[in-house]
Amino acid sequence: MRAIVVGAVESTRVALAALARAPGWQVAAVITLPPELASRHSDFVDLAPTAASAGAELIHAADSNAPGITARVAALAPDLAFVIGWSQICRAEFIAAAGGAIIGYHPAPLPRLRGRAVIPWTILQGEAITAGTLFRVDEGLDSGPIIGQRFFHVASDETATTLYAGHMKALAGLMDDALPGLAAGSLPGTPQDERHATWAARRGPRDGRIDWHQPAAVVDRLVRAVTRPYPGAATATTQGPLTVWTTRYWPDGSRHVAAAGQVIERGDDGFAVMCGDGRALFVSGWQGNRPRRHEILGAQA
Repeated sequence: MRAIVVGAVESTRVALAALARAPGWQVAAVITLPPELASRHSDFVDLAPTAASAGAELIHAADSNAPGITARVAALAPDLAFVIGWSQICRAEFIAAAGGAIIGYHPAPLPRLRGRAVIPWTILQGEAITAGTLFRVDEGLDSGPIIGQRFFHVASDETATTLYAGHMKALAGLMDDALPGLAAGSLPGTPQDERHATWAARRGPRDGRIDWHQPAAVVDRLVRAVTRPYPGAATATTQGPLTVWTTRYWPDGSRHVAAAGQVIERGDDGFAVMCGDGRALFVSGWQGNRPRRHEILGAQA
């Protein structure tokens, strides 16, 4: 079975590696972003080494639906395309060029949470259970028939880092399960039940700003949701912007009277900040200049 792979992140690499080790599969080409556009994805991965080890041609594309790319895909004559870790919707021309069949992966239990920024939204929404979904791509938004799903729990202290890793494991397992049948010419798929469909909105830099007037649990959840491999939670100090990667509850906060956002303790390993509900968070991972004690964060945002 002849395939092409389209994507630019870790999930693309996982899918490519699964295809490379699967009997009966040949990866003809990998379509990915050129290096100068790597900033489109905070979790961008250079796929050149994995493509080379799979014996696949590497094609750089800013737009997978561009006529030149569509023509190149048609010339490769793939049986299937795997579009995983790619932010652009596949148009009809691309789908036809790719043999009429495209497989995608979505880090949510489709039809729930179709759309963008799904891993952060899973944490922000307090989802207790999630799933990785392998599905057939159509012209809609994550709306095609489901090929397979793997469900797993979301811990109360889950971070984007750990949830991302969980999805990579789910994707690898789904690929290993599905590839033998796909190689035999079977393309199963269960239609999604539109009654249960929900949509996750795009998130941008402003959505990662910390409002220290919120309760400590809300601030901590935001930090966990947007930590690596995403851009992190942001606040401002008198010395410039500050990215917050990790926080934990700081029990000594109950002994302090301070304004929301005020730094109430400062040590070599971090600093504690008062939140709007009178509870404090200790920032143990950050990027930027550590704020001064008693400084109020976010005032310059």
